[in-house]
Formats: sequence, structure tokens, C-alpha cells
Amino acid sequence: MRRPTRLQGPGGPVLFTPERETVEVAPGAVHVPGWLSPEEQLNLVRRCRGWVQGSRSLQNRTLPGGGVMSVKSTVLGRTWAEPWHGQDHEADASDPLPGDLLELGQRGVASAYGQDSPEAASFMPTTALINFYDAHAHMGMHQDLDETGPDPIVSVSLGDTCVFRFGNSEHRGPPYHDVELHSGDLFVFGRSSRWAFHGVPGVQTGSGDPGLGLRHGGRLNITVRSLRDRN
Repeated sequence: MRRPTRLQGPGGPVLFTPERETVEVAPGAVHVPGWLSPEEQLNLVRRCRGWVQGSRSLQNRTLPGGGVMSVKSTVLGRTWAEPWHGQDHEADASDPLPGDLLELGQRGVASAYGQDSPEAASFMPTTALINFYDAHAHMGMHQDLDETGPDPIVSVSLGDTCVFRFGNSEHRGPPYHDVELHSGDLFVFGRSSRWAFHGVPGVQTGSGDPGLGLRHGGRLNITVRSLRDRN
């Protein structure tokens, strides 16, 4: 087992433990532990702080049924034709995804499926969701149905560890896999797992290193995806 490495961040050392192995949790659903280096994690947290300003600030969104999400979220790049859970602007091809996140999404697909995979050659993300989970936040089992195509979803975790529940494509119940996602982990799901139900039952409060600079702890989750024009 390799020894963990440490990087000095604004709040102290960031612990980075690379000994876990890549696992295909279900066909097309790949967990790559320790994918982001300590430097990349720190930089991404700093970049997120700049992105979530003004109309892009993190908010507890209202669901179509009237409920309010415990997770705070915002969307970058293209949005949907209808304002997304209270987002105050509509889809616009001139609203580009930040280049850092476009590259992150493409690199994530190549890491999960291989540089020579069809997905790595074709994936062109347009949109990113930034979600923040505090100690009390969770996300129920759901499918990502807002996108019109089968392109994979690329998910990166920063900060506190969470339990990521990855289920089946038929319903919200079992069978499902519970996967621990640590800071710096990558999870990509596409192919036959693209429409699987998934959620976050909870976050392990205080498990993230304060050196990442998340002032009150918690977990940042960035999901990169592709919105296609509706016909």
C-alpha cells in the first residue's frame, strides 16, 4: 500500500489516499477512486467559489411537486428550455460551459471507459450542476431524465465522503449498490446504466479535510453532462 500524500491548503494539510482501485459497479457505471490529485481538488474548489456568484449562487431549489431540496445547487453552461428549479434564465447556446469543466468531463469519460472508447471520442458536455451537501442534506433516488440523449453523466466529489446509492433502471428499490465516494473520486455512468436510479442517503460529516477550503465542511459534487437540442 502506498503511503498517503499531503498537500498544504488554506486550512491545513489535505490528505490524499490513492490505494483504492477502479471498479465497474454495474455495466457502464465506473468508480475511479482518487482520480483528482490534491492540487486539482484545491483548484476546483477555488474555481467553484468563483462560479457560484450572483444568479449562479447555490440555492435550495423548489421541486415541481412543491418540495424543497435539502441540497443547494446551481447550473453552469446551458440550462433547460424551462427554468431549472427556479434558475432565472433559459437554455442559450451562447452560454458556454466553463472550459475547465468541459475538459474535466471529457477527461472523466476517457478515464472511465478508455481513451479509445466511442464515448471518449464523442462526448461534448454543455452543462454542469454544482451541488452542495451540508450535514443534513441528502438526495432521494431519481433518474437523470432531463437530457435528451444517452451521453454519460460524469460526477466528481470534493470534501466530505458520501454514500452514493446506485440502483437499477426499473424502479427506486433494490437491487442497488452503496458506494463510498471520497474527495477526488470520479463516478461515470452511461451505456446500459445511463438511466439507473441513484441518490445520496447521507454525508459523513467531518470526514473531509479542512485543507480543501470548504469553510463549513460539507460535500461539493459536480456533475457534467450534455444537453442536446430538442427536435
